[in-house]
Amino acid sequence: MRSRDRDDHLMMRGAFDDVPVTALFPLLEAADVDSLNQAAGTVDTARAGRDTADWEWALEHAGFPGTQLGTPVVLGLDVIEHAEGGDQLEFLLQVVWTDLGRLAVDTAVNVACWCETDHATHDIDALRLVVGEETSLPEAFRAGAERLTGWLADPHDADHWRAKAGLPPRWVP
Repeated sequence: MRSRDRDDHLMMRGAFDDVPVTALFPLLEAADVDSLNQAAGTVDTARAGRDTADWEWALEHAGFPGTQLGTPVVLGLDVIEHAEGGDQLEFLLQVVWTDLGRLAVDTAVNVACWCETDHATHDIDALRLVVGEETSLPEAFRAGAERLTGWLADPHDADHWRAKAGLPPRWVP
């Protein structure tokens, strides 16, 4: 298990088996923990054969840290794929706190873009599921994992994703 600093909080990194799920989400029942493990397993299977990406978590974010600048990430996975010419795709699955103190599962596919209006990275497709009375954390996490595995099965050509979003193609000198 490795660690690194992000947003002044210590983020731990490792395989999903290393994630202290019950410490991060102490109210989950054993069946809910099993559901998270199964959903994470489908994501790990979809990544098979690629560069490995570690799950990240912050024990400091297990409890709502209050309203603050930025989004407190409790648990997440960031899969970055590089292509020729410095091109980059990023696939995200994160459990975060909302400003109102609710957990949410965010998933997104991002693409690097060289446009003048928002030079850098664009969310091409994104989904946010807020945990509450109608959606449990395991249900939201499973839906996010399904979305992520679907994206990982799609073409890994950044120009494909730029075209899907109506962004200009990559500028090649």
